[in-house]
Amino acid sequence: MKPYDYLIVGSGLFGATFAHLAAKEGKRCLVIDKRPQLGGNIYCEEQHGINVHKYGAHIFHTSNKQVWDFVNALVPFNRYTNCPVAEYEGKRYNLPFNMNTFYQMWGVTTPAEAQAKIEEQKREVAEAMAAQGITEPRNLEEQALLLIGRDIYEKLIKSYTEKQWGRACTELPAFIIRRLPVRFVYDNNYFNDAYQGIPIGGYNKLTEALLEGIECRTEEDFFARREYWESQAEKIVFTGKIDEFYDYRYGQLEYRTVRFEEETIDTPNYQGCAVVNYTEKQVPYTRVIEHKHFEDFGEAIYAKPKTVISREYSTEWAPGSEPFYPVNDERNSALYAQYKALADKETNVIFGGRLAEYKYYDMAPVIEQVLKHFC
Repeated sequence: MKPYDYLIVGSGLFGATFAHLAAKEGKRCLVIDKRPQLGGNIYCEEQHGINVHKYGAHIFHTSNKQVWDFVNALVPFNRYTNCPVAEYEGKRYNLPFNMNTFYQMWGVTTPAEAQAKIEEQKREVAEAMAAQGITEPRNLEEQALLLIGRDIYEKLIKSYTEKQWGRACTELPAFIIRRLPVRFVYDNNYFNDAYQGIPIGGYNKLTEALLEGIECRTEEDFFARREYWESQAEKIVFTGKIDEFYDYRYGQLEYRTVRFEEETIDTPNYQGCAVVNYTEKQVPYTRVIEHKHFEDFGEAIYAKPKTVISREYSTEWAPGSEPFYPVNDERNSALYAQYKALADKETNVIFGGRLAEYKYYDMAPVIEQVLKHFC
């Protein structure tokens, strides 16, 4: 008998949740992670009394009550509501696109006025495409223009999206933006989900609760001693890059990575909210995160004299950098399908999470996927 029932490669949300649920069933679990800390991309670092999201902003949101009850049974969540702002040429606009955005953009004050403005611009785009014999949007740009019109697309979508993906909007597939939220109400809540918040005390509290009592080893690279690690458990739960697992047999999948530029500022309140997107091309970063606002509200913001911000720069992944999210274009989707066919034949390996499934996952769906393994 091998020492463990499960070797979990990666201590991010998929791996930690799987280990937690397997351990509750009496399974012997070992979690390894090549980073020096646990938690994957939800890891936070305390600075000046502020939990800094070291791998980008993470906001938990879901309409799945089972998932919400599951995480809240581990650690209580606060009432944070995501209300990001977009900045373009010194002017700020509320997100998602709602009546506040339309008032800031055009000065309209009623839903009927806003809807008429958008429909007018959409009609102009549709007519121009029809004149060229285009019946279906061929790329993200055409899809966005048909959804929201030219003004909002050019000011708040185009350059931000191109910075994020490193590709022209005309080169990105249309499906990326097919669910663009448009609201004709004065509501700045970015998500439509029934529940959202941040763990009180930061995401490390959630990781600690998930992995309590489970053997974990950090700074352990699965691929550096692959044969040894495979000998340690009956089954492997793999949350890393699926193409790396198969030694890039069919070639490398493409990923985007993010570089974070942190700064501590001697002010208790720098930008007034957690997230500001910079949507013009001339600004090299995509957004600025002020971490304090995820957990401090009202007068509590001013109890800490300093604040910490992170500027985010999106770039193409290269060996040595962190793969953050997949590039789900036609070429990469076809390549992933080849790796998925190999994975489907595995009897002793479970692939899960953003990198192993080559899918852009929010946190709640990750937990939902793990729960399905234990139903």
